Amino acid sequence: MARRGFLAGALATAMVPAVGGLSGTARAEEVPVTADPSTVPAPTGAPAETAAHAVGDPRGADVAVRVDRKAEARFGLMFKDLPPFAPTDGLLKGLAASMNDGKAPLSDVKDSDVAFDNAGIPAGYIYFGQFVDHDMTLDKTPLTTRLQDPLAMRNYDTPWFDLGSIYGKGIKGSPELYDQDPARYGYLKLVQHDDLYDVPRDAVGAAYLGDPRNDENLIVNQLHIVFIRLHNKFMSQGMTYAQAQRQTRWHYQWLIVNDYLPRIVGKDVVTSLIKRDGTIKFTGTLYKPEHPENPYMPIEYSGAAYRFGHSMIRAEYEMQDGHTVPIFGRDGFEDLRGNRPIPANLWCDWNYFFDIPGLEPPDDRNMSRLIDTQLSLPLFTLPSTVVAPTEKAIIALAERNLLRGKRLGLPCGQDVATAMGITPLTNAQLGLKQPGWGGKAPLWYYVLKEAELTSKGKKLGPVGGRIVAEVILGIMALDPESYFNLKPAFQWQEKKTVGDVILLADALDPRSRIIAPPDEVVDTGALPLEPDEVINPAATSPVGSLSLVE
Repeated sequence: MARRGFLAGALATAMVPAVGGLSGTARAEEVPVTADPSTVPAPTGAPAETAAHAVGDPRGADVAVRVDRKAEARFGLMFKDLPPFAPTDGLLKGLAASMNDGKAPLSDVKDSDVAFDNAGIPAGYIYFGQFVDHDMTLDKTPLTTRLQDPLAMRNYDTPWFDLGSIYGKGIKGSPELYDQDPARYGYLKLVQHDDLYDVPRDAVGAAYLGDPRNDENLIVNQLHIVFIRLHNKFMSQGMTYAQAQRQTRWHYQWLIVNDYLPRIVGKDVVTSLIKRDGTIKFTGTLYKPEHPENPYMPIEYSGAAYRFGHSMIRAEYEMQDGHTVPIFGRDGFEDLRGNRPIPANLWCDWNYFFDIPGLEPPDDRNMSRLIDTQLSLPLFTLPSTVVAPTEKAIIALAERNLLRGKRLGLPCGQDVATAMGITPLTNAQLGLKQPGWGGKAPLWYYVLKEAELTSKGKKLGPVGGRIVAEVILGIMALDPESYFNLKPAFQWQEKKTVGDVILLADALDPRSRIIAPPDEVVDTGALPLEPDEVINPAATSPVGSLSLVE
């Protein structure tokens, strides 16, 4: 396998499958080296932001209860005519408690109970899905504007798949994300420490990112770095900033449609919702924004259906061979919480999270858990770094999700199924026996139990899968800059996966087990640029193609 240098003085490797085939002079170094990533100064003098996932409400998420159930702004209801479902808090808390699987984190993933493992979805896809969620829900609206428009009725970012978490507000708007060396104009910034790469950080260890949520745990942070390296790989092949950005975005979008979604909802659902006719057209009937140029995010998606991933999170992950770490541990003990420089011994061997071409799969790869109504034990005691330890703090993720769904005015699962033309599951089938439910179930719980009953938890069922697929594919089709519209022929060879992208970006750590002979050339399916994609091949100065992308 042909590999590039990944770390200074270390073995060479390949990380993410490149899109390339481009001619051009490759630069010797992809990433500037900084001795200590915790002391990188902020160009603006401001501290970096920190954030936590799934514990707060995005701006405007409560539009259905505070404005109108038919309103479409940053958020809105997909099923606008359905009533809200508001069972008692007691019922919701009792249901949440029943969703705890009670299993303590394992000391070694090889001891995993295969009855809980989803053989078709390596665990890395859960964090890829989290990365996608952050990209869709990123709010780059200036703080002053947010304060003036707290319900996000007028000013908000569209949920395009544009890697805003990587690129921020662009070279001029987010200079802290970019290499400041004039010879490396357009490269994204990384730093080196402890034989690994990390994102730039402030004096207390908080990361400079387009979306601080991508630093909330060490797995999604290192996946974020994969896409930084993919962009930089394209730059090193001679692309302009705009070309590298577009290629990185298209590869990311392609993975969502052709690798991630088929695993989560089924390939048949994906193919039933898109049609090739010059462009790639969306044929769904449920997600139809009134303002297609500025589409809303359905609350049924963000507050229920897309939260299926919470049931797939393991209590522990094997980061490298023989080194298993709990996702959350007691303060002061080793775990995978982020908002700190990546510890030297917690680098991701991606072969334990994805299928990597050329590497023999480990016999104890981290697999995702099945999609069902049982959540990992650590998610019922969220640590103080995730939920502030106040007297009334709710530290169980299941309880937070159920109560949040009620507060946002979500309809019940059965009403949504009926509106979709699907025969709804009964509460008897769902295992909800208390009469207080009134024959109805919270949408999030319904989606999880539906997956359990219809596919044994291997993928989402007809209600959950259709909501997730329609929203993702619908937004992709509405984006004038997506590959659906600009290059529908962008196929990047069949059966390519996140593992191929890791190789293309040269982001596989050299300490991973290499099985392929060192001189073997692995075809990464790189695509050359078409003539109409050559934006400014002569751009070598800070003027470059800036006006075309910002």
